[in-house]
Amino acid sequence: MSPNLKPQDLALALRLAAVGDAPWTQPGMADALHVNVSVVNHGLKRLVACQLFNTHKRRVMREPLLEFLIYGLCHVFPAQLGFFGRGMPTAFSAAPLLGKVRVGDDDGCVWEMPRGKVMARGRVVAPLYPNAPKAAAKDPLLYEYLALADTLRVGRARERAFARDELAKRLSS
Repeated sequence: MSPNLKPQDLALALRLAAVGDAPWTQPGMADALHVNVSVVNHGLKRLVACQLFNTHKRRVMREPLLEFLIYGLCHVFPAQLGFFGRGMPTAFSAAPLLGKVRVGDDDGCVWEMPRGKVMARGRVVAPLYPNAPKAAAKDPLLYEYLALADTLRVGRARERAFARDELAKRLSS
């Protein structure tokens, strides 16, 4: 198995961090992430190879994951702000950073979507993996983790610092 992570592997790691010690299954993870079970199975193997998942405890290794998110995410899975569009808020335009970071009307970030529960206008950001908006719409906690990851991918220094602090708080428990 190649140790090269794929974007959906990181989403899997974030989902595992979100569920914590709660029991989970590979089909359940696949359903939550809107991917095939084989994607979850291969993703777990890549996470093990990258020392981000402990197979014996069946949980994500929080400290190495935090290090990867802070120092490697923007280099391995870079994103850029695109043109303006309508969609689901992400990065610092979504919880948990929504109230902490002051942004102007034209500074928000969205995953481009034709329709959804929460729609906003902002700069379009490609999601970490194609089905991230669908998964986030079903799982508010995963949505927050994905938004924090997007902040690390596209945010300015101050916004990234807020995201680092929030992720450190969440992953240290």
